[in-house]
Amino acid sequence: MIYEGSCHCGKIAFEVDGEFTSALDCNCSLCRRRGGLLAFVARDKFTLKTPRENLSTYTFNTRTIQHRFCDTCGIAPFAEAKMPDGAEMACINVRCIPAVDLASLEIQPWDGQSH
Repeated sequence: MIYEGSCHCGKIAFEVDGEFTSALDCNCSLCRRRGGLLAFVARDKFTLKTPRENLSTYTFNTRTIQHRFCDTCGIAPFAEAKMPDGAEMACINVRCIPAVDLASLEIQPWDGQSH
């Protein structure tokens, strides 16, 4: 199913093709503070609908994940990175997809080892 998502003000908008039945509650220092619920999709299932120039980027630790956020409203709707096998992926904050029923998601805590 194709879903539409965005930051709060709409400066960053996207479409993502996926079935969102579960989400990862990451406990890293960034996710813990911003409260995102994460779902991973292959990068080709993600389409940015607004100009890439609208994205601000934050990296930390190993600097391998590009955490994308809006410099207007501060919301971080997704990140981009490569999986250990080299496949490009998008990490979606499902809280930024209004059509996803958060109460129906199986929330999985991150075990610190894999996702």
